[in-house]
Amino acid sequence: MPSKKSARLAALTVAAVCSAASTVALTSPAHADSVRIHDIQGSTRISPYAGEQVADVAGIVTGVRPYGSSRGFWIQDPNPDADPATSEGVFVFTGSAPTVAVGDSVLVSGTVSEYVPGGASSGNQSLTELTRPTTTVVSSGNAVPAAKVIDARSVPAAYSAEGDSAASGSINGLTLRPEKYALDYYESLEGENVQVADTRVVGATDPYTELWVTVKPWEHRNRRGGTVYGSYDSQNTGRLQIQSLGKAADFPKANVGDVLKGATTGPLDYTQFGGYTLVANQLGTLESAGLKRETTRKQSRGELAVATYNVENLDPSDTTFAEHAAAIVDNLRSPDIVSLEEIQDNNGRTNDGTVAADLTMQKLIDAIVAAGGPAYDWRSIDPVNNTDGGQPGGNIRQAFLFNPERVSFTDRAGGDATTAAGVTKVKGAAALTVSPGRIDPANEAWDDSRKPLAGEFVFRGRTVIVIANHFASKGGDQSLHAQYQPPTRSSETQRHLQAKSVNAFVKDILAVQKSADVVTLGDINDFEFSGTTELLEDGGALWSAIKSLPRSERYSYVYQGNAQTLDQILVSPSIRRSCDFEYDSVHINSEFNDQISDHDPQVLRFRP
Repeated sequence: MPSKKSARLAALTVAAVCSAASTVALTSPAHADSVRIHDIQGSTRISPYAGEQVADVAGIVTGVRPYGSSRGFWIQDPNPDADPATSEGVFVFTGSAPTVAVGDSVLVSGTVSEYVPGGASSGNQSLTELTRPTTTVVSSGNAVPAAKVIDARSVPAAYSAEGDSAASGSINGLTLRPEKYALDYYESLEGENVQVADTRVVGATDPYTELWVTVKPWEHRNRRGGTVYGSYDSQNTGRLQIQSLGKAADFPKANVGDVLKGATTGPLDYTQFGGYTLVANQLGTLESAGLKRETTRKQSRGELAVATYNVENLDPSDTTFAEHAAAIVDNLRSPDIVSLEEIQDNNGRTNDGTVAADLTMQKLIDAIVAAGGPAYDWRSIDPVNNTDGGQPGGNIRQAFLFNPERVSFTDRAGGDATTAAGVTKVKGAAALTVSPGRIDPANEAWDDSRKPLAGEFVFRGRTVIVIANHFASKGGDQSLHAQYQPPTRSSETQRHLQAKSVNAFVKDILAVQKSADVVTLGDINDFEFSGTTELLEDGGALWSAIKSLPRSERYSYVYQGNAQTLDQILVSPSIRRSCDFEYDSVHINSEFNDQISDHDPQVLRFRP
């Protein structure tokens, strides 16, 4: 999914449109009857004072953020009210490095604002802030209000109430019920000093210096320590993002299954890409679980091994060729056929009209040989420049690697970026009119998206048709923690059209030869239980073989602490009915902080 990181980097450069603060040191408060923090926060997500000026809001500084585009500090009232729905903490946005310190007792005057990380179009919840502040330091060295403990008992099992239909499904106007809904519970603590203890990592440290933990150790746990997202009702309420107010260099490099031992304490923030986020003043000590990268077994002489692997925008300038080669040779045990997604052209993101990827492919093949693997051959089709999505100038596409000592490729001339592959009959069997070829490239389903690549292979005299896919990304979907509940998955519209297109092509194959062996695989960018997968499987033409695994094993990607399926291998009825196949999701990337791709490869072994 090439757009995720670029979108995030762009978002992180956008500064909030608020003015910097002025800080005045005094020895006594100006007004004793000023509005309190819990009054500002109120009992819904939107402050009853939003847009209004408030004066002399009292609190103790609990955290200071002197960096990034959201500089400021948190304050908390040490004298809470009796309403569990009203938070006692709030963020003060200064715009420049704050001059207050943790433990300062302050009075803040400013404007109450509702800031939506990512902008209103993101659908995210808003963060209540004090902006354009003037801060008076009353005293220093005060005790910080005791952190509220977030644990398995305190977080409700239900994730969220349904949004108000009169407000387009928004939960903003609903009275918080922190005893019933997890999102309400976290909102009731927004800005407060909170603590988690002895929490297991369910999302590895990422390049943005953050990780995910769970406070519910057994919530949909898998054998490697992750938390599985197994349905649209399985949001996993115990997940919480962790950032730090300390130096980035001191942040732990954690893998899934590791534990942050002891207390992790700090203010509870709300961020664009993580929702509720504990921004730590104090981090627990990382205890490694010793998670190892998986290795699948070698295929037997009579088994055909077919794999899919998203190599994340691979181009000749990358430094990861040796690592990808080692993964293919050592961890995947040199599959006979590998569908590669996100192969870029010969100069990567340089936007100069280059579309060929022969240098990219040859560099990978050479690295595989150097790693002790076979001398793979390859097939692909160059796209029309800048028409298939991904990084502008990168021209990502799918490509087939195949081991010519084990399989042969049936070349049929005529396939190009705009010619649609068809199905014909050759000697009583289904065959492609062009091989390699693209499926239905003029269909609107593939606008600004990667067109499927189809190819014919022969293994031990048996033809296998393989279709490599990279469906449209989830960019634009509302997050699980959005203000709209249930969130809208707008990106499904294109993937559903794509699934229908591929399904129709497979049905064409099966109409010619009912017993044809067809493997449809790749980065489907959707779950095994999704509507996209159902449309791919429509009429029994295909079946997602990851469903042959136990539910806790069904994942190829970890996002916001949820282990989930994006990469799939689907098979035609002849393969499924044989029951002579084996599926393996080979976890070498998604759970690790030093990943070379954000996707785990998938391998299917069967006897055609």
